Amino acid sequence: MSQAVASTNTVSSLTGLLVPLADRTLLLPNVAVAELIPYRAPQVTQGMPAWFLGQVAWRDLRLPLLSFEAASNGQAQIGPGARVAVINALGGRSEVKFIALLVQGIPRSLKVGADLVRADAPLAPLELDAVSIGEDVLKIPDLIGLEQLLADAGLI
Repeated sequence: MSQAVASTNTVSSLTGLLVPLADRTLLLPNVAVAELIPYRAPQVTQGMPAWFLGQVAWRDLRLPLLSFEAASNGQAQIGPGARVAVINALGGRSEVKFIALLVQGIPRSLKVGADLVRADAPLAPLELDAVSIGEDVLKIPDLIGLEQLLADAGLI
């Protein structure tokens, strides 16, 4: 019996990342983030949407750098602890493997189980849901929607 419980617990939990933004914290699956890199000023193109901060170099690629806050009716902010999270693209476009997301600090790892409690919190655009962990309300982002935003703007 105890073996069944142990294997069930293993399957029903995953490692999440608490990703700090300027005005909220996102909860992402650990596997969504390829790498966290220091913030570096992106190559900016004039006339772009406020949520598109420019192109940032990573390895041998140039990635679109986005502000989740600005994309979901907030303001882009580059604080003193700014970093760039390289996110694995999920939209199924063969030419797009990664996108870059501006974050404010270092994400923290957290084991997440099936006992997550939905939070009664208003959702902004590109937020799929909200959950409570302790006193914190975490937002679950629509990463495919974020990628679609880039596609709709002709940026990928």
